[in-house]
Amino acid sequence: MPPLRAFAFVCVAIVTSRLSAGELPTAKPEDVGMSSAKLAKVDDVMHELVETERLAGGIVMIARHGKVVYFKPYGLADRETKRPMTTDAIMRFYSMSKAITSAGIMILAGDKKLSLNDPVSKFIPSFANLKVDTGDGLVAPKRPLNVADLLRHTSGFSYGGSRREKANEAHKKADPTNYEITLEEMANRLADVPLAFHPGEDWIYGVSIDVLGRIIEVASGQKLDQFLQTRIFDPLDMRDTGFYVPQEKHNRFAQVYNSDGKGKLTIGDNSEGRDFTKPRVFLSGGGGLVSTARDYMRFLLMIQQGGTLGDARILRRQSVHLMTSSQLPEAVPHIYFGDQQRVGVGFGFGFSVREKMSEWDPAGRVGEYGWGGAASTHYWVSPKDDMAVITLEQTWPYSFMTEFAVKGLIYDAIE
Repeated sequence: MPPLRAFAFVCVAIVTSRLSAGELPTAKPEDVGMSSAKLAKVDDVMHELVETERLAGGIVMIARHGKVVYFKPYGLADRETKRPMTTDAIMRFYSMSKAITSAGIMILAGDKKLSLNDPVSKFIPSFANLKVDTGDGLVAPKRPLNVADLLRHTSGFSYGGSRREKANEAHKKADPTNYEITLEEMANRLADVPLAFHPGEDWIYGVSIDVLGRIIEVASGQKLDQFLQTRIFDPLDMRDTGFYVPQEKHNRFAQVYNSDGKGKLTIGDNSEGRDFTKPRVFLSGGGGLVSTARDYMRFLLMIQQGGTLGDARILRRQSVHLMTSSQLPEAVPHIYFGDQQRVGVGFGFGFSVREKMSEWDPAGRVGEYGWGGAASTHYWVSPKDDMAVITLEQTWPYSFMTEFAVKGLIYDAIE
C-alpha cells in the first residue's frame, strides 16, 4: 500500500465521566482580547441580511479562550408564524454531522476496535469486490479501500456527481441514501457502485462518512444513534442533538427556506425524505443530525481543547491532531467541488484544514479548520486565535454568504 501522510493509528480514546449539565463560561469581549465595538459590526451585517430578505433568520456564536463572548439570534425562525429566532433554535445541520461521525471512528480506533489502515471490507464484506470506473472500463482497485480513505474523502465514493459516467449511473440506480433503508442496506447497495478513482489518488465529496456510520455500527455493536448518544452527546451534554426533533421540541425547530439570493424567500422542501420531525430509519452520519449552536459549540470546544470538555475526555490529543491537520496524500494537493478549487485547503480526519492562503476565502487564517451544512450552516476554528465561530441559518441552496459576510469582521475584532 502506498504510504499515507504520516500518522499513528495507536490513539487511545476513552470516555470516562459525564459532564455536568452546566453551561459554557461566558466573558465580555474585552476580557479575551476582543472589541465589543468592532463586534457590533456583525450585528449590522446580520440585521441587513434579514431586512433585505437574504435570509429569514440566523445565529452567530463566538467563543475565545474557551469562553462565549458573542451569542445572538437575528430575524425569524418561522416567517409564516412570525416566530422569532432564538439562541436555542434547533436546525438541520446536514454535513456538520460529518465531523461528529468522524470523531466516533477515532474513538473506536482508540478503543482498538478498528485501525484506520483496516480495509473497509473487514466491516462490510460486500466491499471486497469493489471496482473502479476508469472511464475506459471497470477494474479492480490498486489497493483495498481503507478507513482512512473514508475519513478524508479519498475513497472514490461521490454523491452521484463524479466525472465517471458509469459510477454516476450506478449510484443513481442504487439510491444508497434512500431515507427508508438502514445503514446495512446502504452499504450493500454501495458495493455495486464503482469508485470514481483508485483509493487515495483523488478527492471527492460524497457518501464516505455514511459508510463510516455503518462501520461504527459493526465495530461497536450499537446502532449509530445509540453509539453517538452514549459516547459523544451524553458526555458532552449535547442535549438537543440527534437524528430527529422530538415532539416536545417542535416549537424550537427552525423552518428552512429557498432563497434566490436577491431577496426572495419561499418555504423550503420539508418532504418525507427531509422530514426531521419523527424518528428516521436511515441514520445518516454524513448529513442526518439536527442540533443547536450551544450543543455544537460544546463539541467544537472539546476538539479545540485537545479532546476534553469539563470532566469528559472524548478523544486523545493525538486523535484530535489527526482530525485537524490535513491528511491528504501528496498526490491530492487540495480539495475541490466541481470546477471550484479550494487552493490551500486540505482535509483531515474530520475537518477541512487551511494550509496556506489563496484567493479562496481570503479572510481565513492558516491553520483554520471547519466545515458546513447544506442549509448554509457554518463553523470554523482558528487555533492561532484560540477562537471558534458558528453561524447558523436554514437556507437553500447552500451558500457561504453569511460566513463570508462576518468572518473578516470577527477576526478584525481581535485586538
